[in-house]
Order: sequence, then C-alpha cells, then structure tokens
Amino acid sequence: MDIRQEVLQILDDVLSLKGRTASFSNDTPLLGALPELDSMAVVALLTMMEENLGFTVDDDEIDGSIFATVGNLVGFVQSKLA
Repeated sequence: MDIRQEVLQILDDVLSLKGRTASFSNDTPLLGALPELDSMAVVALLTMMEENLGFTVDDDEIDGSIFATVGNLVGFVQSKLA
C-alpha cells in the first residue's frame, strides 16, 4: 500500500478537491492554506483515515502540526501504521 497516495486520495475525497491533490508535494501546506480544511473537515479526515487504514487516533494526539503539510500528515499516518 502506498500510504502517501492513500492519504492524498482521502484528502481529495473528504475535501472534494476534484483531483487537485495530484499536484500536491510533501511541502504543500494544508491547514490555513486550503479553505476546505476547517475543523469539521479535520474530524472527517481523521475518521476516514481510521476507517480506511485501520488505526485509531486519541484526542491527545491531535494538534495543528499534523495538518501543516502533506508530508506531516503522511508522516503521522505512517507512525500510526508502524
């Protein structure tokens, strides 16, 4: 499984980005840069990642730095799957 591609697909689906994630690099900013990524979208993203990738996230694990960039989010998911 390509975790980066999975994360990008989930981002695209949850935020209805219509394929825009295809051009995202690891340095692409997310939180604060994508108007679609608000607090409710963060919850939806975490829920979909938990369901699709089979891990759980505790409330105390969540902070803004996870959603700062694509690379940060992918790294977080990788750490949950390790």
